[in-house]
Amino acid sequence: MTATQARRTRRRVPARRRVADAVAVVAAVLVVFPIYWMALSAVKPASEIQSLAQRPWTLAPTLDNFRRVLGAEHFGRYFLNSLLVAVLVVLLSGLVAFLAAVALTRFRFRFRTTILVLFLVAQMVPVEALTIPLFFLIRDFGAAVPGIGLNTLGSLVLVHLAFSLPLAIWMLRGFVAAIPEEIEEAARLDGASRFTILWRILFPLVAPGLAATSVFSFITAWNDFLFARTFIISATDNQTLPMALLVFFQPDENDWGGIMAASVLMTVPVLVLFVAVQRRLVAGLGGAVKE
Repeated sequence: MTATQARRTRRRVPARRRVADAVAVVAAVLVVFPIYWMALSAVKPASEIQSLAQRPWTLAPTLDNFRRVLGAEHFGRYFLNSLLVAVLVVLLSGLVAFLAAVALTRFRFRFRTTILVLFLVAQMVPVEALTIPLFFLIRDFGAAVPGIGLNTLGSLVLVHLAFSLPLAIWMLRGFVAAIPEEIEEAARLDGASRFTILWRILFPLVAPGLAATSVFSFITAWNDFLFARTFIISATDNQTLPMALLVFFQPDENDWGGIMAASVLMTVPVLVLFVAVQRRLVAGLGGAVKE
């Protein structure tokens, strides 16, 4: 490479970097702006929300929208129902996915590859296409197993568990595969049982992967509207938080301030979870692609 070519290369690198930085900034703005506008609308009075001259700030911030939402009937119960469903889905999917990932990684048996392919295919099926069949399945299943039928929180836990497990197993399988088998062999030589190896060696090592899968499982269950609307038909006490937004949609005029305030309150638990597991989340996403 000549000196002229080297100088041109040095000039090109900063230019490419500036373009990449500009693209990253634009992408960040596109992602953050809707969240900012939601939070801004939550503290705006109704007159500013309905005004044709919209501003990226508010002249009279107010907490009336939040007071109205928190004072709405059943809002606290809906919040606890959503939290219960999401936490149960996270715990059960994490436990089952961890055991399945270990079995699919450490043991050799027939149809192992077929099972993995089926897990992948399950992620490709649209949720909407399965809603009606799941409705009849949950209805019939509830007649035999109390607490899992229609109008129960158990039906939501079961359905979300079925949809979150394939992705969780795939991610944890890659993470378990990245752990050297020599660690387990050394523990076995020291007299450790299979149970001890599973829970005291493998489980702590795959904790970052569990954090990553837990976030996806929590968000899916927490934000669900379709299944809650389909399976919880008449039991008002078993409705979840997304259903609370329907209270602020009125036939004559929608309460956009209440809708935005409720949306902010729904976002807070997800943000708290992200902050709590952000370090393990990054490590888990990296470990999920290792083999």
